[in-house]
Amino acid sequence: MKGSGTIRDRIRADLCVIGAGSAGLSLAAGAVQMGASVILIEQSRMGGECLNTGCVPSKALLAAAARGEGFAAAYAHMRGAIAAIEPHDSAERFRGLGAHVVLGKARFVAPRFLEVGDTSVTARRFAICTGSAPVVPAIPGLDTVPYFTNESLFDSVPEPSRLLVLGGGPIGVEMSQAYRRLGAEVTLVERSSLLGRDDPELVEIVRRQLIEEGVTIHEDSPVSAVEAGSDGVVLTCGTGGSERRLAGSHLLVAVGRRPNVSGLGLEEAGVALNEGVPLVDGRLRTTNKRIFALGDVVGPYRFTHTASHQARTVIANALFRLPARVRYDAVPWVTYTDPELAHVGLSEAQARAAGHEPRVLRFPFAENDRAICEGATRGLIKAVTTRRGRVLGASIVGRHAGELILPWTLAVKNRIGVGKLAQVIVPYPTLSEASARAAGSFHTPALFGPRTRRLVRLLARLG
Repeated sequence: MKGSGTIRDRIRADLCVIGAGSAGLSLAAGAVQMGASVILIEQSRMGGECLNTGCVPSKALLAAAARGEGFAAAYAHMRGAIAAIEPHDSAERFRGLGAHVVLGKARFVAPRFLEVGDTSVTARRFAICTGSAPVVPAIPGLDTVPYFTNESLFDSVPEPSRLLVLGGGPIGVEMSQAYRRLGAEVTLVERSSLLGRDDPELVEIVRRQLIEEGVTIHEDSPVSAVEAGSDGVVLTCGTGGSERRLAGSHLLVAVGRRPNVSGLGLEEAGVALNEGVPLVDGRLRTTNKRIFALGDVVGPYRFTHTASHQARTVIANALFRLPARVRYDAVPWVTYTDPELAHVGLSEAQARAAGHEPRVLRFPFAENDRAICEGATRGLIKAVTTRRGRVLGASIVGRHAGELILPWTLAVKNRIGVGKLAQVIVPYPTLSEASARAAGSFHTPALFGPRTRRLVRLLARLG
């Protein structure tokens, strides 16, 4: 065993969790409360990306911006939200649950041993939950100018007069709307298309909203150079004869995430990588079967709720030795713009590619009485079913789309027919009625068709 220095402390446990972000905290909390001895290691801030630089601050900032607050008030609200949630993710809470929390950087020195400073750790099973970091693209000149990523955006209170946003994924789109509502001029630049993994029909509604609010959007515009400007940053983007120069006071880079695996000693642990990502099987075991990997470090979906789902799979395998396998066929995701954009399961295009002859059901928010009452009629539910009505997927754009996606997620996961959703009694007036109406539209052609009319007339003649 190749160590790094003098070892003063040796600890062992049933499970050693490396990383106290969403995946690691879910796994550690579940395992220790089920009676396992757990070591939880974190080299930076408890709560990881989600609490400190991701989900929580971004959604808090979006909420403050929607209320029309200024920069200082919005950032104060954001910090208050983090502070309110922080105790739940704290080292004190996990020590109270019974976990042995170690602060420091972990490095494997052998397949069953790692070190954290002068502490040696051994365990029956290990879990790599080290998360991800922002991708910084190799654009000429980018390293010569200051820029934000989500890891630095929430540290201070920037008041950009003209914000350039590089990347049209969920982070880029959400922050573009938030900072526009906070008073900045915002220009968003995307190398391909906005929110590219979502249904284009519904993305168009989000795009139109952003443009109406004053966000300038350049799609199909790869950035070829970055340079310092007279009062900030200048991007050169576009292709061929359509190249343009865009000037801004500040730059936000939001083009993707990469796994955090540097310095973990994975080679010594016998953990193989594929393009920088730990190789895992369906049970989330790495090439060292005693070591699992989950959360953002492996993907394929970098969501807090996916990390929690993966944690349950690891608990089944690591603690109970059950051959549980992770499933991704019913993973919902939400982009928290206004209107929100949510999706689960297969899109119409994916359903056709998978060999289905899908039925597509639509119901607009403009025909929902609650949406009309609230003046929030911009939106649409689009569901995809088989010819017989089994729900394959759904996309929703509109107010509270993230809340409305739940019944569709349940239907996809449990292979439920759309008729079950249509039969549910929904309180009036609610936005949930839109889901029931969309589901009910599957049967509308038959229910109100010629055959039903003939049957009703026949029965009427019989008295």
